[in-house]
Amino acid sequence: MALEDRLRSDVAEFERDLVELRHRLHRRPEIGLKLPETQRAVLDALAGLPLEISTGSSCSSVTAVLRGTAGTAEAGSDGGPRPAVLLRGDMDALPVQEATGVEFASTIEGAMHACGHDLHTAMLAGAARLLSAHRDALAGDVVFMFQPGEEGWDGAGHMLAEGVLDAAGPRVQRAYGVHVLAGKLPRHQFTTRPGTLMAASDELKVTVRGAGGHGSAPHRAKDPVSVAAEMITALQAMVTRQFDIFDPVVITVGSFHAGTRRNIIPGEAVFEATVRSFSRAARDRVQVASVRLCEAIAAAHGLEAEARYNTEYPVTVNDAAQAAFATGVVADVFGEDRFTPMPNPEAGAEDFSRVLEEVPGCYLFLGASPDDDYAAAEDNHSPYAAFDDAVLTDGCLLHANLAIRALQDLTTN
Repeated sequence: MALEDRLRSDVAEFERDLVELRHRLHRRPEIGLKLPETQRAVLDALAGLPLEISTGSSCSSVTAVLRGTAGTAEAGSDGGPRPAVLLRGDMDALPVQEATGVEFASTIEGAMHACGHDLHTAMLAGAARLLSAHRDALAGDVVFMFQPGEEGWDGAGHMLAEGVLDAAGPRVQRAYGVHVLAGKLPRHQFTTRPGTLMAASDELKVTVRGAGGHGSAPHRAKDPVSVAAEMITALQAMVTRQFDIFDPVVITVGSFHAGTRRNIIPGEAVFEATVRSFSRAARDRVQVASVRLCEAIAAAHGLEAEARYNTEYPVTVNDAAQAAFATGVVADVFGEDRFTPMPNPEAGAEDFSRVLEEVPGCYLFLGASPDDDYAAAEDNHSPYAAFDDAVLTDGCLLHANLAIRALQDLTTN
């Protein structure tokens, strides 16, 4: 039986285990960097496999290394150490109250796996199990990166600081990840693109300080509300007049706080915005331009503004050669009809970007909507977001094949 057939047969035998793991995680979602129950579930799923397992000190991460046994040479094609590749799955949930009504719905108030990270974790655990049974197909080593804290906690940064890229000894030479989509893409369909895949995500927080007074006599006060409102409008004009429409910037103000009553001019107004950009150059420019604009508007009205720009996740950039490689793997394993070219980047952000800044690799999306009318389905992060268990074997097989073929490529080329 050919290797691909054996992989499919094996994963079919433990598909039920993948579903049970996903449901276990879904019922008990955890948020942030400390995920003790989730970590325990992963360790239970990996128990008994020939893996070198370590856990994080700054977060509830799990790193597992599988040593391949293909071939007899201990070195790669260049005479150096055997190659290693990394596969990543994020594990954390969101502060969302689930409203799906599924049998395995969250039992934790105010927490939900609304972004599909429970599927990512089950897929990666399945890939570890599958590859452990086929170590003789691995011409090198595989690092499994089970990461907490993707949803705004920079879990990838924590794991990089603790050495996940060097867990196998030599630094990994390729890195891959898969993210499910509740909408936007038909079930079982894969997509990705070379170059920019997802936006950078940063925070702009502006505090406007004036002088309070009575609403009937604004000339005797210094109204920070009207000045902050002008800033918000001016920021929208800025992105259309100072930035290339083919290298866009998106600024969305999601929080505005000022005052206590309608007839009282407050002394302070505060707003916060998320800033999305799709290139390093645009990101650098918007950081300077947004702060300068807010400070200048405040000065023009005789007020003061403290504008703080906090960088968060960088642009997620797929290596062009690795995007082509991953696309080819999808076509070989699942058929060319299972891949849909991705014309434009997503404005969402992802801390796997930190890994791809260090290592050539590719991040892919997988359609997971249980609804045949996927375009009308609720998107990720919705309290109604739903994902089909049927895609778990897809993700597991793709992870395994990416690792096997990438190691073959690194060893022979």
